[in-house]
Amino acid sequence: MAMINTVLPSINPLYRRPTVEQAIGKSKSTIYRDIQKGLFTRPVSIGGDRVAWPANEIQAINQARIAGKSDDEIKLLVIELEAFRGGAA
Repeated sequence: MAMINTVLPSINPLYRRPTVEQAIGKSKSTIYRDIQKGLFTRPVSIGGDRVAWPANEIQAINQARIAGKSDDEIKLLVIELEAFRGGAA
């Protein structure tokens, strides 16, 4: 039997809010305030009334903050991250 060589896409975990709070050091209310300001990505639905955030987005925003990016630069990053969701395969 021949093996089929398939390339699996890299796994991008989804983080629920408590994990996101810990990862970025902000409270629930601050996270949602940042979403309203365009400084944080919106969560994705994972079924029912549950939401989560893609891990790569949390990492990208953290890296931008660590690098000292301005709020305007973070807003552009958030737009790019959310736009990529629609094109992700």
